[in-house]
Amino acid sequence: MPIYKFEARDATGQEIKDEIEAPNEEEAHATIRQMGYFVTKIAVKKARKTTERKGRAGRSFVIGGVGLKKLSTFTRQLSILQDAGLPILRSLRILEGQQRPGRLKNSLLDVCDEIESGATLSEAMAKCPKAFDRLYVNMIKAGEAGGALEVILRRLAEFQEKSMSLRRKVRGAMIYPIMVVLVATGILTFIMWKIVPAFTQIFADFEIDLPAMTVLLIDISNYVVEYFYTIPLIPLAIWLKIKLIRKFTYGRAGWDTFVLKVPIFGQIVEKNIVARTSRTLGTLVASGVPILEALNITRETSGNYVFERMYTKIYESIREGESIARPMKEFSRPQFNVVCAYFWFVFVGGPIGLLIYLTRMNNRVVDDLVVNMVDVGEETGELDTMLYKVADNYDEEVAVLTESLTKLLEPLLIVILGGMVGFIVIALFLPLVTLIEKLS
Repeated sequence: MPIYKFEARDATGQEIKDEIEAPNEEEAHATIRQMGYFVTKIAVKKARKTTERKGRAGRSFVIGGVGLKKLSTFTRQLSILQDAGLPILRSLRILEGQQRPGRLKNSLLDVCDEIESGATLSEAMAKCPKAFDRLYVNMIKAGEAGGALEVILRRLAEFQEKSMSLRRKVRGAMIYPIMVVLVATGILTFIMWKIVPAFTQIFADFEIDLPAMTVLLIDISNYVVEYFYTIPLIPLAIWLKIKLIRKFTYGRAGWDTFVLKVPIFGQIVEKNIVARTSRTLGTLVASGVPILEALNITRETSGNYVFERMYTKIYESIREGESIARPMKEFSRPQFNVVCAYFWFVFVGGPIGLLIYLTRMNNRVVDDLVVNMVDVGEETGELDTMLYKVADNYDEEVAVLTESLTKLLEPLLIVILGGMVGFIVIALFLPLVTLIEKLS
């Protein structure tokens, strides 16, 4: 049976420190109240090893982390239970019992064991980084320090739900063009594999001169038939090359800058990162996390070198006593990068792509609206409110841009596919016209 170490006050207000043995925290609270004391703090001092063995028995082998949807649901349920006044350990036990075997269930078992051993909730969650990241742990820590854990959990759940909603919108909008490209690739591969070789044999039997379009089509078909395995290898090789380049800091800076500056797609990525980082920073500030720690966490969750550099400079400026707005405006302009120029040259269009990069190179990733709203938020003491407004505004812009891109891609894909099919038809029928003329 666990031993609980508690601090309490008696009827006269005198502080009492003692220990009590009880089967669980609820029974310990009840026993202390029967003694005429008002509990101010209680924690497990010692628990039997049978509890630990029981916790290990419920774990399963898993690979990977916890999905955002599952974590968001857990956070929302935990906030409801805390708002209802249940002790944190009992709330976690209830939610752990509802979970299916997996990473989250294992992590909750570990968290419960740590709490029973005397750790706080934030300390216990910090030991399960695959389920609870730094953002999550620091917000819980701020909630514990401020005595408003249920409010922080509700705010954290709202943050996760909005992030998940935006991600769902972007993914949903991209399903159609991705499926069209995959189906079109399959159909064109079949034509090159089966149809074109049959026509090639007919042309060879009649020994007719082939136009340049037909020769090009036959060469492409021969390549597909002989080197079909390179079709999936080419995109894989490009992906591996990008991964290798991003292993180096300068290479990662170049690729991340390239992603932000690509027309249309770059705007969506840029506004998405601005929305996510603004909401993250606003949530942390509103939760009482120290500004320097909040900036560190926001930098880590940005996922882009350009924004990481900007938040690093903001962090350094804050330490020197400056505001957020000035370094945000000054360091939101990407630097020239040779690797970025290389990607523009290769993927966008040679010298034209390089010229476009040079003209777009100095465009800031955070516009004046964001800088001014942050400046006003600092002056009025409502930085979190302004950051929330920035995030909401950019969430809407991302949704509109994604929808517009989808509408643009639909006719564009039709035109491209129509052009490919037209090329194949013309290339195959031009020799047939010549053949029919000779036969007649």
